Amino acid sequence: MLSTVFKPFVEKSPISVMARGMLERVLNPETLDEWFDATANAQYTKDLLFSTVFDLMSQVVSGSYKSVHAACQASKEDISVSITSIYNKLNGIEPSTSAQLVHYAVEQVEPIIRKLGGTGAPLLPGKRIKLLDGNCIEKSQHRIKEMRSIASGPLPGKSLVVYDPELRLPIHVIPCEDGHAQERLLLKAIYPTIETGDVWVADRNFCIVEFTSKISIQGASFVIREHKKYPFQLFGKEKYIGKVETGTVYEQPILVHDKSGREYTFRRIRVKLKKETRDGDTDINIITNLSKRAASAKTIARIYRDRWMIETAFQHLAEYLNSEINTLGYPRAALFGFCVALVAYIIMSVVKASLGSVHGVDVIDQQLSGYYVANEISGIYLGMMIAIEYEHWSVFRQMTPSGLVRLLKDLAAKVKLAAFKKHPRGPKKPQPKRKSQKNKPHVSTAKILGQRKR
Repeated sequence: MLSTVFKPFVEKSPISVMARGMLERVLNPETLDEWFDATANAQYTKDLLFSTVFDLMSQVVSGSYKSVHAACQASKEDISVSITSIYNKLNGIEPSTSAQLVHYAVEQVEPIIRKLGGTGAPLLPGKRIKLLDGNCIEKSQHRIKEMRSIASGPLPGKSLVVYDPELRLPIHVIPCEDGHAQERLLLKAIYPTIETGDVWVADRNFCIVEFTSKISIQGASFVIREHKKYPFQLFGKEKYIGKVETGTVYEQPILVHDKSGREYTFRRIRVKLKKETRDGDTDINIITNLSKRAASAKTIARIYRDRWMIETAFQHLAEYLNSEINTLGYPRAALFGFCVALVAYIIMSVVKASLGSVHGVDVIDQQLSGYYVANEISGIYLGMMIAIEYEHWSVFRQMTPSGLVRLLKDLAAKVKLAAFKKHPRGPKKPQPKRKSQKNKPHVSTAKILGQRKR
């Protein structure tokens, strides 16, 4: 299906070909510019195409370049505008456009992942689980004039992210320019995404009556850790249910009233933990409107435990992709960078789904290192783009969905998994107390090593 120009890279780095091919399939420049023209409200593409800005940011996010400026320098022969114009473009991209870019990418890849058979096992059969969490972009450098005299770290923004654990995808993002905004205040933007049959899983920060009642009214469900200020009335007796991996499970019904006076009967699941949390909690209380028939108390406890998957996704975004570029001080530019990182994560999810369809989803989940995959792609990408001229990549756009799936599986079969396996860490050793020497801020490593007993 691929021309002979691909052969060296197919043999040496099929993962890189898969990633670049999917990017061409989903977000090629022509499609991307058409999408932007139809989506953006305030910006236009007279002198600088949106696809150019996306490409530059993608190269920074993937690690090919350390900054947007460096990426521009490398492409200055192909870009007719100044670096100032590029930054002005970045600083003007509306958060809603960044959010829609992520959603657009998801719409394109979801059918491919399902056709590949690369989805994970459902946490609750028959229900679509949606994990919700917030992400605050780390402080930026003090590059903006108004920030240079301020000692505090500037926060360029935050986001709410919705993650589908079955697809292994972030499916929605709600970006916010105010880095100090309370995450709860962003929930109103989540409401239009609530669909009948959803099961929303979230930490206690999102445990408010307005959210739980909204979910219930719209025919969806929730599994949310109880906040100490969540108002409810206990009734009936707490019932012992049994044991799960993390502790002992108890259950009790509760009554909740919303602002309009509507009454709800929810379930309160208490997990008495075997081991206290980092915060010193010995119990975790979970509120849910799922019926006992839909999910037992033990199942509820396991579903909440599995919310770690979205936290792991955030960790991978930070470790494997440059999702928080601290040189981007303007909120819109920083949020766009974060959303482009989410798009890169989505593309990598297709790669993982392809590998899972051939080598087994559980094998990929348990053994594949996202770090090694990202490192492989960033190391090969630029050389591959020089060696393979752009027009050759159009083959990925022209394929039928079935043809694309066959090609992805063929490429996945050529991947040598041993090169991308995780290396499990041994148990952490306690750190010895460090000795400080007065008037000696530095020591000679050679002299210290010379004191070793032979």
